[in-house]
Amino acid sequence: MSDVTRILDAIQQGDSKAADELLPLVYQELRRLAAYKMASEAPGQTLQPTALVHEAWLRLGGEAQPNWQNRAHFFAAAGEAMRRILIERARSKGRLRRGGEWQRVDIQNLTIAAEDPDETVLAVNEAIEKLAARDPLKAEIVKLRYFIGMNHQEIATALGTSEPTIRRHWNFARSWLYAELKQSSADSEKR
Repeated sequence: MSDVTRILDAIQQGDSKAADELLPLVYQELRRLAAYKMASEAPGQTLQPTALVHEAWLRLGGEAQPNWQNRAHFFAAAGEAMRRILIERARSKGRLRRGGEWQRVDIQNLTIAAEDPDETVLAVNEAIEKLAARDPLKAEIVKLRYFIGMNHQEIATALGTSEPTIRRHWNFARSWLYAELKQSSADSEKR
């Protein structure tokens, strides 16, 4: 049992001292994920890993943390919070440029969101939302891989499943996203 899971269990059982231990422990893990994600960003970006972690922490409830079921539940929520922050940032920039058209996305070279142009992040996000309607688990895997930068083993641990299962779902999701993004690109070119 990981430290995060142990602390989350203690919090659910009413141990107030355990709640004080949660922030430093998860903050470091979130900071590590954000730093990994933002490592390829050009210097001087307006969104730094620390700011991304702080914003995600606030969106997760800040000091008034909800009852997390387990480590996977917490990191899934953190991943979703980071994803939404990046999407809002990309949309905000897109509005400033009066919407700009989406660009083609090479799904074979899919990187983490921090490395891609805002238009690509928005296109991938829209495709993930469509995938979530069909298969929420595969969509969650894509979110953790694309928006947080987790590898297959980290995703398997966070979601409590095996690495081969994650790899299989990732391969399917990647192919599905490729087709979806190709169709979206073709549709936008017709406009």
